[in-house]
Amino acid sequence: MIEAVIWDFGGVLTTSPFEAFMRFETERGLPADIIRRTNAANHLENAWAKFERAEVDIEAFDELFAAESLALGAAVRGKDVLPLLSGDLRPEMVEALKRVKSKLKTGCITNNLPANAIGSHSGRTLYVAEVMALFDHVIESAKIGLRKPDPRIYRMMIEALKVDPKNCVYLDDLGVNLKPAREMGMTTIKVVSAAQAITELESATGLALR
Repeated sequence: MIEAVIWDFGGVLTTSPFEAFMRFETERGLPADIIRRTNAANHLENAWAKFERAEVDIEAFDELFAAESLALGAAVRGKDVLPLLSGDLRPEMVEALKRVKSKLKTGCITNNLPANAIGSHSGRTLYVAEVMALFDHVIESAKIGLRKPDPRIYRMMIEALKVDPKNCVYLDDLGVNLKPAREMGMTTIKVVSAAQAITELESATGLALR
C-alpha cells in the first residue's frame, strides 16, 4: 500500500534544463553536450556537486566549471550556465501533485543551488513557493550539505515522513538518482515526459491524477 510519493523538482515538476543547455551550445558553437558531460564527469566531487552542497561560492564555481569543461573540449563559464537552469513549471505535474497530496504524504528531495545563485525571478519564485507548500517535507541539498545520490538524503526523507520505503514512490528524471531509492525498496519512476510519468504514477498509486 503506497503511503507517500517523493518528488524531485527540476526536470520533474519543471521542464528539463537540458533543452536550454542544447540551445546555448548551438548558439555559441560549442561541442554538443559539453555542459551535460561536464556535469557527469566525476559527478560526486565536481564543481556542480560542490556548489549544490554549498561547499564553494559562485565565483569558485564559475572558475571550476570553466576548467572542467575546458578539459572536455571547450571552456564554459559556470555563471553562464546558471541562468539556463530555471525550467518552466509543468501544470499537469503540479495538478498530479495536488491530487496525490489530498490522499498521501508528499516529499521533495532537490539538488539545488545556494539561495540567489541564479538571480531573482520574483514572479516565478512566488509560483514555485506555492508548489513547495504542497509538500509535507522538503530537503534541499544546498541547505544540508548533502546531495543525491547520497543514500543518506533519502533516509532523511523516510524518517521525516515516518514511512516505510517499500510504501513509497520516488520520481526523478536522472537514473543515477533513482538507484539508491530503488535499493531501499521504493517504487521508482524515471520521468521522461509528464504524460508518461503521470500514467506510471497512477498505476503505482491507484489514484486518478488528471
